[in-house]
Amino acid sequence: MPTDQAPFLGSLVADAVAMPVHWYYDQVALDRDYPQLAEATSVPQLAEATSAGSPLYLAPRNPHSGSILWRSQWTPPSPQFDILREQAAFWGQHGVHYHQFLAAGENTLNYRLATELFEMVRRDRGYDPEKWLDRYITLMLEPGWHHDTYVEEYHRHFFTNLAAGRKPINCGVRDVHIGGLAPVPALVAALGSRHPDLREIVRIHVGLTHKDPDVLAAADTLVKILVAALPRPDMEARSAAEDVRATRDAILEHGRDSISAAKLTAWERLSDRQLVGGTLSSACYIDDAFPAALALAWRHAGDFTAGVVANARCGGDNCHRAAVVGSLLAASAPIPQPLVKGLAAAASVTALLT
Repeated sequence: MPTDQAPFLGSLVADAVAMPVHWYYDQVALDRDYPQLAEATSVPQLAEATSAGSPLYLAPRNPHSGSILWRSQWTPPSPQFDILREQAAFWGQHGVHYHQFLAAGENTLNYRLATELFEMVRRDRGYDPEKWLDRYITLMLEPGWHHDTYVEEYHRHFFTNLAAGRKPINCGVRDVHIGGLAPVPALVAALGSRHPDLREIVRIHVGLTHKDPDVLAAADTLVKILVAALPRPDMEARSAAEDVRATRDAILEHGRDSISAAKLTAWERLSDRQLVGGTLSSACYIDDAFPAALALAWRHAGDFTAGVVANARCGGDNCHRAAVVGSLLAASAPIPQPLVKGLAAAASVTALLT
């Protein structure tokens, strides 16, 4: 039966599986560059243990045929607030993979931050937004703390505002991207799904960087779905079928502003890729990204591995959809141990769960 921590681990796993094919919008190119995922239409054998964990974890490689990092520009307001540092040399170049220096099984930047958040809240036994902001600023300015080449827009806006003299609590912007949901499963895991102030804490935390009302609403919806899907401490053990039903019922009940039974029925004839990348955009904008993630979680409920593979193979902003897809799939089915074993962050996270 799933625990409150399972969705967080699920989000980390889904991000790490999607990482090498992040922001591939050309699905033919995705299949060509990463045939291991392209051939993963039958996934049971891919979840089998190997000495290194799961073969679903792949390292990124250059060139990234669909990379548009060459279009991205950011000039740090001063050396004191330079969050790109050595990675700035790769911005403006063609073919650069956004996560070129990450190893197989590692997490992208937003999930590295989510892991730090989880560890801090777990150790402190509570959440303090100002203490988190101090930690966030320190980490982002610490040379070598992470090796991601791409740093999302909201980080850049935050540090531009910080350099302009704003207080950290006022440096967030109206960012409309699903990346704002990455810390939600971490807070559910650290505080517990029955914490009386969980929804308010999530709203405060996400609002530190993402002040868009649709992102805040999606974060609240994800919390409500997870709380409804996860078993209560006093609940008798559920069967696998009951876990699936609880997750699907929660998606339909609390995600009704984004998805409905009628839509899911109409989409049944579509493949995952026809749905996400066709009917719904695979891009990062919350208005399509959130319902796309809910739909993938609903249709793959009960099969964690198949669901995270499907999310990765749809391309686009699959890493940040992973906050929704991975967490909800982990509420509906166990995460295969090889996937936990191969996850770089697993040791530090699971050490705090004992």
